[in-house]
Amino acid sequence: MNLQSQLSFEEFRREVLNDFRLACISREISLLGRREVLTGKAKFGIFGDGKEVAQIAMAKYFKPGDFRSGYYRDQTFAFASGIATVEQFFSQLYADPNIEHDPFSAGRQMNSHFATPNVNANGEWMNLASMKNTAADMAPTAAQMPRALGLAFASKMFREVPELKEYQHLSNEGNEVCFATIGDASTSEGHFWETMNAAGVLQVPLVVFVWDDGYGISVPRKYQTTKGSISTVMEGFRKSEGSNGFEIYNVKGWDYAGMCETFEEGIRKARETHVPVLFHVEEITQPQGHSTSGSHERYKSKERLAWEKEFDCNLKMRQWLLENALADEQILQQIEADAKNIAQEGRKKAWEKYIAPIREQVQVFLGLCQQIVEEGRGETDFVNQVMQELAANREPARRDILKAAAGILFRHPRNFSGALDELQLYYDNQLLAEKENYNTYTYAAGPNSALNVKEVPAIYADEAPSINGYEVLNKYFDQLFARHPLVFAFGEDVGKIGDVNQGFAGLQQKHGKLRIADTGIRELTIMGQGIGMALRGLRPIAEIQYLDYMLYGLQPLSDDVASLQYRTKGTQFCPIIVRTRGHRLEGIWHSGSPMGMIINSLRGMYVCVPRNMVQAAGMYNTLLLANEPALVIESLNGYRLKERLPENLHDFTVPMGIPEVLHIGSDITIVSYGSTLRIIEEAMHILGPLGISCELIDVQTLLPFDIEHSIVDSLKKTNRILFVDEDVPGGGSAFMYQQVMEVQGGYRWLDVAPRTLAAQPHRPAYGSDGDYFSKPNVEDVVKIVMEMIRE
Repeated sequence: MNLQSQLSFEEFRREVLNDFRLACISREISLLGRREVLTGKAKFGIFGDGKEVAQIAMAKYFKPGDFRSGYYRDQTFAFASGIATVEQFFSQLYADPNIEHDPFSAGRQMNSHFATPNVNANGEWMNLASMKNTAADMAPTAAQMPRALGLAFASKMFREVPELKEYQHLSNEGNEVCFATIGDASTSEGHFWETMNAAGVLQVPLVVFVWDDGYGISVPRKYQTTKGSISTVMEGFRKSEGSNGFEIYNVKGWDYAGMCETFEEGIRKARETHVPVLFHVEEITQPQGHSTSGSHERYKSKERLAWEKEFDCNLKMRQWLLENALADEQILQQIEADAKNIAQEGRKKAWEKYIAPIREQVQVFLGLCQQIVEEGRGETDFVNQVMQELAANREPARRDILKAAAGILFRHPRNFSGALDELQLYYDNQLLAEKENYNTYTYAAGPNSALNVKEVPAIYADEAPSINGYEVLNKYFDQLFARHPLVFAFGEDVGKIGDVNQGFAGLQQKHGKLRIADTGIRELTIMGQGIGMALRGLRPIAEIQYLDYMLYGLQPLSDDVASLQYRTKGTQFCPIIVRTRGHRLEGIWHSGSPMGMIINSLRGMYVCVPRNMVQAAGMYNTLLLANEPALVIESLNGYRLKERLPENLHDFTVPMGIPEVLHIGSDITIVSYGSTLRIIEEAMHILGPLGISCELIDVQTLLPFDIEHSIVDSLKKTNRILFVDEDVPGGGSAFMYQQVMEVQGGYRWLDVAPRTLAAQPHRPAYGSDGDYFSKPNVEDVVKIVMEMIRE
């Protein structure tokens, strides 16, 4: 060989041996991780053994700017792409709450749940185009798929929308690929099929790797997939000349060279042409079974287990290296020995970082206990026993210290002792410290928070025109899209006809089909499309046509968006705005107000309930100045009601969590939101002449709810309170009741029992009479208020 060929060969050989070294390291990490769980140092483990070689091969083509939306067996990919280190992996396995040790979740997620930051503490988007990125992992099977569509769709927008060319820190002209990984059994989920169909229609650079190990935990593939092969059953999705669809490839999970070659071709095609790609990675093994909670020997035959040993990817790569004279036995043995040491060293460092501060706290606690014993004013025998038990614990947890302290304090409720006072102070401070570790970042703080957006009141000219509510929104969205190039809107019927209530009428023609777009009837992936775009710095307004159909899209909003800031401890943000309409209209599936369901499943998102369209516009303005996700529920029967048009439609803001007093009164406080406010106002026209003065409060947002506790100030004046909404009994009205009575201490100011007025405990019947007898009506309000006044 000439010198150049020799150098090329040596470079190739060195890369291949480094790949094998990483495969060995990752395998040792899996083996060690399982041991740490079984010995009690970690709680649970699920590992990527058997997928090492495939993930190393795919990582070769993962470039800066690309995004991963994967699942919890991608540890080797995380190592190979530089997203994670061995030490960080074990820190997460131990649930270390230090964000510097576990930068993915600060101990809040299980192992192999990776994340990379996208927004800094100043509210500025990071240079995503220069980073290798991953969306924060989730455990629900196939939940990674809907947002993968959006992550890939963003590349299409960055490539095709001229206004986005200037945002070079977010994209390199749309040349990014989204890598989605999924287990073969999880392709049975509807999430997978809806995502694949949408990606095939939209033609976006989504590359899907299906890890096929033949089982879904214990259930064989033949019970999971038609024809026993996901690539076979997806043949109808294959792209042909003149059609849309997918490119489909089949590879063996133990064939290093074959995967490198095939992955390079498919990923390059996706990157250049934006055609989505499916890689069916077959003959994957699971050397340790599904997880630490079971054994695969229980459900796999001896023949299958023997085959898995023979076709183990690391063993196959080892054989390939020997057969091709890329290494001899001695070199490979040294690599394997080094891998054990590297894994052990990373494990040891992570454990020491985790346990050291806990042991320090144990010593502080024992010192405080010793002071109690020496003072001699408490039950010293009991304190000594607590000390001995904690000192004997070789692997104490934070809760062990706090439980021990609480036990002593509960035992001495009336003991006047300086030493016990010191213990009480220590206990209180530790609870605050652990609150920071475990109970923060459900919502954002600082510049990222919508709560910190400055309020700008709406300004009305003396001759301000009164126009229909939908016209207010239409004018607002027209100004918004002209001024804000990162904003996109999409959903069913949003584009050509301008949405079913005409909020976008004529705007697609003005601002383009890419920025205001129609979608298929696919609520789940409309949410996923918005989630992925928001993770990449765009500002999507993703529409669910009617609130009743939120259930289709609720899973990704609850499991992914609402928990995102919490589970990444404020390092990853998804400022999606979900626009929908609901409350009173006609029929079982077009007049829903499932607010209790929404409030309970979307903690971490804002839930805005504007009573009219001007108020809705102000809420959109507020949300677009922050980096938090929100659901905005417009009142379905308010689009044709007249409203005065503000002069500063694009600039005024409505504060989050601040109720508005619509009518001042002295006899009773009535709390509500949305369409029901108009019912209450009608009732007030009857109550007023009867001498009953009502103070009517619009909460404006349910999440957050009355952050300044202004409602209790009204109750102090009236001493009576009624909560009204259209949800089922015990739903939204009960939430408001709990907030004011318990959180705000409103019970102290009551002269009569507080009341709630909700809809009937069933879906609303069709027609005007159905609405009247299913939801709160004017006469219901009048009757309850009069009863409360008479008490």
